[in-house]
Amino acid sequence: MATFTYKAIDSAGRETVDKLVAADRAAAIDMIYGRQLCPVSVEKAEEARPGGVFAGIGGVSKREIDAFTRQLGNLLAAGVPMSRALGILSREASRTASKKLWATVHDQVAGGMALADALSLHPAAFSPIYVAMVRAGETGGFLDIVLDQIATFRAREAELKGRVKGALVYPIILAVLSAGIMVFLLTFFIPRFSQMFEEFGGSLPTLTRYIVTASDVLVKYWFILVIGIVLIVFGVQRMVTKEEGRRTMEGLLLRVPLFGTGVARFALVRFCRMLGTLVGAGVPLIASLRVAKEAIGNQVLADTVSNAIENVQKGHPLARSLEGCRVLFPPAVIEMVSVAEESGRLDQELVRLAGAYEAELDRYLKMMVTLIEPALLFLMAVLVGTVVIGMLLPIFNLQELIR
Repeated sequence: MATFTYKAIDSAGRETVDKLVAADRAAAIDMIYGRQLCPVSVEKAEEARPGGVFAGIGGVSKREIDAFTRQLGNLLAAGVPMSRALGILSREASRTASKKLWATVHDQVAGGMALADALSLHPAAFSPIYVAMVRAGETGGFLDIVLDQIATFRAREAELKGRVKGALVYPIILAVLSAGIMVFLLTFFIPRFSQMFEEFGGSLPTLTRYIVTASDVLVKYWFILVIGIVLIVFGVQRMVTKEEGRRTMEGLLLRVPLFGTGVARFALVRFCRMLGTLVGAGVPLIASLRVAKEAIGNQVLADTVSNAIENVQKGHPLARSLEGCRVLFPPAVIEMVSVAEESGRLDQELVRLAGAYEAELDRYLKMMVTLIEPALLFLMAVLVGTVVIGMLLPIFNLQELIR
């Protein structure tokens, strides 16, 4: 899904400029015609990518969007009209940013705009996935159920992301500590030994010369190294902002030992939970697959699901259509989905699979950290030990150097 900015003419000849969210430009044009407008120009809007499936940015926090989603769903389930429910939420908002956003959405909906269309005008707070789910709920007449499912999904995803980040904290600390120790040794410790060796004269061991050379380069040209690192980071950021570059980076991540498997399992959990949630809420399978594909978070894996969606549209069973996505769907998952299709329990089985693989992902992360921790400690010991041995070698020949 993407955001498009369009300029159109209404039946009275007035020019309208607005935004909408659609799968592609052709779909956007169809939606414009559906609003009884004649499109003049339709352009894809440049926007920042959300940090997650339902990211909340732009002054409104994720927690506030969670509360908004849950409360709006509860009010609609209780029979409160949409406009009135939005008015209540805007009045009860505690922060200025959220109060202003809820009030804006209320005014747009009160003016005759669909809730999904109103939310699509605020992509910094409501991602295309969020908007697509709301649109599906509006179309099917079960918006309150979808909003509750969105809130539940956000909570589960936040919990899963928290566990992933928590598992990576200690390895990252070890890596930073190792880099800090090496910089300290090369910039502070080794130069003092170098001065002492120069006073004694004589030739230094090969290892010591290499270490002293590395220290001299770091001390004299540290600013060039810093600039190089900044340029590399900037280049990678520019690369991932383009679709082709992002695909390349995501493809490389999938090939990294250990880490690639974790990325694929994380995507599988998100896909199964999103698809099960939507199917259980009554959203048609094709529409659910399109939305769930966007929840994967890895374009390389999402591309494999696109082929599966085309096969489902042709009438093939979902399980057999997913067989071509071996990286994302293990054979066991394909068989369980096949059985669930035959028994009419697809939504329940998908949610169950998401929970099962989430637990497996948690165990995998713990195993990965268990392997990475000693590896990083060993690497730190090798680096520091090499530097220390390189500095001690000349001392073993100190008597000969003095002579």
